[in-house]
Amino acid sequence: MSALAGLEENEPEPAAQRADPHGDPFLRTRFAVPARPTVFLRRERLGRHLDHALLTPLTMVNGAAGAGKTVLVADWAAGLDRPVAWLTTDAADQGPGTFWAYLLQSLRASGVPLSAGVGSPADAGRVDHTLLTRLATELSALDPPVIVVIDEYDRVRAPEISEQLEFLLHHAAQGIRLILVSRTEPLLPLHRHRAAGDMTEIRNAELAFTAEEAAVLLERHGLSPPSHAVHALVERTRGWAAGLRLCALAAQQSPDPETYLKEFEAEHTPAADFLLAEVLGRQSAETQDLLLRVSVLDRFCPDLANALTERTDAEPLLAGLRQENAFVEYLGHTWYRLHPLFGEILRAHLRVRSPGLEPVLHRRAAGWLRRRGYLVETLGHAAAAGDWEFTAAALVDDLAIGRIFTGLSTEDLAALFARMGPEATGPCADLVRAACELSRRDLDRGLTHLRHAERSLAGDGAASAAARLSCALLQALAARLTGSPRKAELAAEAAEKLRAEVPAHLLDEHAELTALLLTHLGSARLWAGRFEEARAALSTVAGSRGSASTALPREDSLARLGLIDYLDGWPGRAERKALAAQAETERFSLTQPSASGIERLVLAAVAVDRDELARAEALLDAAADSHPGMRDPVLEAGRAVTTARLLLARGRTRAALEAAKPAVSADVDSPWAQGQAALVASAVHLAEGRPETAAALLGSLADGQVACAVGAARARLAAGRPAEAIDLLDRAHPAGRAGPAVTVRAALVRAQAADAAGDTATSRRLLAQALREARPERLRRPFLEAGPWIRRFMDSAPLRQLAAGWLTLGPPPHGGLPRPEDRLPRVVEELSGRERDVLRRLARMMSTEEIAVDLYVSVNTVKTHLKSLYRKLAVNRRSDAVRRARELGLL
Repeated sequence: MSALAGLEENEPEPAAQRADPHGDPFLRTRFAVPARPTVFLRRERLGRHLDHALLTPLTMVNGAAGAGKTVLVADWAAGLDRPVAWLTTDAADQGPGTFWAYLLQSLRASGVPLSAGVGSPADAGRVDHTLLTRLATELSALDPPVIVVIDEYDRVRAPEISEQLEFLLHHAAQGIRLILVSRTEPLLPLHRHRAAGDMTEIRNAELAFTAEEAAVLLERHGLSPPSHAVHALVERTRGWAAGLRLCALAAQQSPDPETYLKEFEAEHTPAADFLLAEVLGRQSAETQDLLLRVSVLDRFCPDLANALTERTDAEPLLAGLRQENAFVEYLGHTWYRLHPLFGEILRAHLRVRSPGLEPVLHRRAAGWLRRRGYLVETLGHAAAAGDWEFTAAALVDDLAIGRIFTGLSTEDLAALFARMGPEATGPCADLVRAACELSRRDLDRGLTHLRHAERSLAGDGAASAAARLSCALLQALAARLTGSPRKAELAAEAAEKLRAEVPAHLLDEHAELTALLLTHLGSARLWAGRFEEARAALSTVAGSRGSASTALPREDSLARLGLIDYLDGWPGRAERKALAAQAETERFSLTQPSASGIERLVLAAVAVDRDELARAEALLDAAADSHPGMRDPVLEAGRAVTTARLLLARGRTRAALEAAKPAVSADVDSPWAQGQAALVASAVHLAEGRPETAAALLGSLADGQVACAVGAARARLAAGRPAEAIDLLDRAHPAGRAGPAVTVRAALVRAQAADAAGDTATSRRLLAQALREARPERLRRPFLEAGPWIRRFMDSAPLRQLAAGWLTLGPPPHGGLPRPEDRLPRVVEELSGRERDVLRRLARMMSTEEIAVDLYVSVNTVKTHLKSLYRKLAVNRRSDAVRRARELGLL
């Protein structure tokens, strides 16, 4: 240092305090606390946090451009009861000498009593260390400490300035409270300050507006959008202060402000001008190119960004953007994403600057993502590129076609591939089309696409094993839906051979494919009446690891296992499996686009056996209202038989007979479906006094199905042929082959035969046996169907005791089957207050539209309440709802 320079620093002339080292007068505007906007919103949570700055030597307010950093600190500073030294930096004077000259002047301008001995830098490019020592010494003696705000600190480029500030902080001790307002991270040892607990930090995430704060800000602009619109705007802008304010200002000029805030095109807003100028425009050409190209991505890492730019500099550029708070958010593990609004604007800018480049970038991204196993993102970018053959092949070759049926990504995949046009060819495209159509229950179109895929694969020797295995899955599904057990077996055999050719990790990652395949096979075997083989396949799925991807197959398998138990006469077991099936998807909160809802049918059938007819009807209605899903022959036959049995229990014999004959489309007949339909028809004829017809209907089925043998025995007993009835039961051996729903009925037939033969002791013993077997299962229907002969036995004390608490036969019927209408119906669930409001208006004969107006709700809301009301009251029409409600005392 020259003697002259030392003199200038140690003994400054008065003029030095009025001019910077260049000799130019100090710009007073740089010492002024910035004014707040007229619609400024003071956010108390940030003010309270900033109050900690009075307790710590260093405070960092760090955020993106327009995050509201400066106005926050300015408002806080204006509210203090002591002066604040404010300095706004300028990119034009990066030298340490100029910086410290301005900082010293800001201290003096705020009234800090610095002595003349501190001096002032004379050289714009440097500052003497002794000056910093003298300044630190004088500041350390101040009480209270001086508050110094350095705004736009990101403009300070010289690293030595940060070192000099750190020296001042360390040696001024408790005499200074330094607040740095910056877009970037300063070159200070922040880790040391954090560890020592002497730093206050307010960063981008905290500066972001909450939805509640945004609503108040919009109100100050004269806008009052609904809360959902405010939340959507905050999500889109990530609570960015400038974005919200600029959107509000633009909305004020719109004829429809609310619509503008919901639907504005980001590239045509003042926010676009701000971001392009303040963020993109401040970057180098290479960084601008990087930002524009990665704007097509939801997230990106340096390697993926390099693939799009075809350069190798993404890593340092992204790290710099992150440090600068340049609307690039770090997600962890080297992954980043753009601020949503910034991304929208960049994409629009990309289309203008480089027309035709966007699909190329999507294609590059899809290739990179596919090679690294990011399937979902691969599909999105390949579709955006319009390369549908690549998109379909990515799904199929990843062995992920089963996801279309799992409920996890069904809707997303269906929406994605709905955009695939007929120009996409090849087996993978046809397989995907077939899967989408079959998942929507369009069997004809699905089978057409599947046949195309089969032909393409047959002629393509290079087709992947994954494509052939995917085809086998769809063939098994088609076989299930068409009731073709043999085709299902062939598809399963083909799949088993192909599994060895598919990479093991794909089979592990896509457990849903195996689960779906076995479910389809088990259902086809169930349709064929091969219950043990069906149980083996379905039990494998039901007992598999409980992941979300296999929840729907597990639900379906459990429900079908429940149906097998029910058909075998075990209602309690059937109910437990059906309830477990419901729990499978409920615990994963899945929608059920592919589940059959067969568990509700099983529960309804069990409810009929227990004479819980209102519950059975409600369950049938719920099953009918469920998503169509996999409407296979098993489901349709089960629905038909359960509905028929419910109608029969209600005494509507003709309707029961019609309901038992559904138009089930299947390649082969199902023995149990025929048997169950024949049982209903036989019971109808028996109730109407035609025992011979009833017996004839079950004659050919009695040898193969125990339940049919018991039904035939009952009919023959009614026809006056007790010996034949007992012989049928002896040959069928129901006690060793079926559950209580069958054995109880068999015992009742034997008891009635004994009663007819005058053997009351045997009849009473068999009745007691039947009651003991039925009680744990609460099986009431067999006793209600038995006929009037049973009533005189039930008056005896031992049998009354066995029936106590669960079985009431009610008054004798006037011929035929007992009519449950004679008993009071029950409500499955309590009605809500709003449902009662709707019900009362139904009773006043008001229309749906009139109810909506009267209750100040939408017509769709009324329809939703009506639907729930009908289900709970177990009815299907308005008049029935009113009648049932009056019976229950609800009106």
